Amino acid sequence: MTAVVLATVCAVVYGTADFFGGLATRRSRVLAVVVLSQTAGLVMVVALLPFLPGTPTIKTLAWGMAAGVSGSVALVLFYRALATGVMSVVAPLTATASAILPVLFGLATGERPEPVALGGVVLALLAVLLVSRGSSPAATAGRSYGSVLTSLAAGAGFGGFFILISQAPEGGGIWPLFGARLASITLIALLALFTGRTLRPGPGACHIIVVAGALDMIANVLFVFAQQRGLLSLVAVLVSLYPASTLLLARYVLGERLNTVQVVGIGFTLAAVALIAAS
Repeated sequence: MTAVVLATVCAVVYGTADFFGGLATRRSRVLAVVVLSQTAGLVMVVALLPFLPGTPTIKTLAWGMAAGVSGSVALVLFYRALATGVMSVVAPLTATASAILPVLFGLATGERPEPVALGGVVLALLAVLLVSRGSSPAATAGRSYGSVLTSLAAGAGFGGFFILISQAPEGGGIWPLFGARLASITLIALLALFTGRTLRPGPGACHIIVVAGALDMIANVLFVFAQQRGLLSLVAVLVSLYPASTLLLARYVLGERLNTVQVVGIGFTLAAVALIAAS
């Protein structure tokens, strides 16, 4: 029950962080948002280390850094999708992909989910088809399909993050998150350097980016604690319910509207994640 509560709270915090991250990418370049938000997260995890002690072994840091690479690539793709697509479509698609991957990993490592979870996977695929159907002209439709593909790729990256961070040895505390943030900041900073992209935030975006980074790190800490107390295949899919809070914020803060087919698709997406979590 502790793992379920932690994972559920984690989902709420992740969804809120993604909402702020999506807002920031509409005011700043994606790489700037990622680097600055990850830096805010690194500052937070360093501040928490004395209160949540662990052993920083090479293996612990290595798994964390591997997770950081996967997570940073996913975050770049996700924020780009949020900036170019509809937030209430991007978030559920990304969550579905990130939920499916840990389930497949569990199957490969000997876990046997209930048939209801496999039904959730099928429902998720149907949801992808429905959500990607827009009512806009052809040019906008192409852009919509692009954001759908980017969302799915981001979800795969987040699923990889969940899997890799769970492989860190017990007793490492939140040191894997330190390694993850260190790797992600280095990777994105080097990418910005080689591509000549600026890391300067847009006007009025800095405080939003800091909030997004702080909330993301809080969610990461909750995830680490949850997966240490429960099965990855359960915790990861519960965490993937995070679009619920993103959708509510997008609906009532941004006033986003969707066509009927997309609404049904989003409902199927959330139902798919719920079915997987029910296993």
